[in-house]
Amino acid sequence: MANVIITGSSRGIGFELAKLCADAGHQVMALSRNDTPISNLNHPNISSFSFDLSKDSDLERLTASLSTWETVDVLINNAGMLLNKPFLETSADEFEEVYKVNVFGVAKVTQAVLPKMSKNGHVVTISSMGGVQGSVKFPGLSAYSSSKAAVITLTELWAEEFKETGPSFNVLALGAVQTEMLEEAFPGYQAPITALEMATYIKDFALTGNKLYNGKLLQVSSSTP
Repeated sequence: MANVIITGSSRGIGFELAKLCADAGHQVMALSRNDTPISNLNHPNISSFSFDLSKDSDLERLTASLSTWETVDVLINNAGMLLNKPFLETSADEFEEVYKVNVFGVAKVTQAVLPKMSKNGHVVTISSMGGVQGSVKFPGLSAYSSSKAAVITLTELWAEEFKETGPSFNVLALGAVQTEMLEEAFPGYQAPITALEMATYIKDFALTGNKLYNGKLLQVSSSTP
């Protein structure tokens, strides 16, 4: 059984991921700003606390919590912030807020967890088809899609830097998934994939994909995006 950390676990894909991994017998540390939904599960294999990855104080709490685990086998950087707003109307603060979560937060959490990971560990970062060069782009997503492009490059760099010692690093560029975040950004849009369907794929990939992949971008989409 694996020790798994999942960020952004209060709803959508992250919530389903935490349940799936815990139900399979893995020990899960589920992190999100609102930990009430996951805490209400009262699952014996899930530990959680309120966690804002843009706050250094919360990162210190994470480091302290990790002292109870001998190793971390899987880190899933799932937390994300989606902003749909015309570029000329997007303030510098709004742009920075998206990057604090989608880029800087991912980097900080990964830095905090890496010392606990072995050569056989796996860091999976959730990106978006909107961050893939050459994919169809949509107006209003300048901050979001560019931040998701950044973590694709970060993943490639990490895989190179840690290729001798591990762990493995891979990034999944997701297409449209029916989540609360998508509904908030694009009211009325119906995605072809449910959060549970995508979470099931991510769980399996996170637990086994490092045997075949390292430093790779996998496009997980039945639509464009």
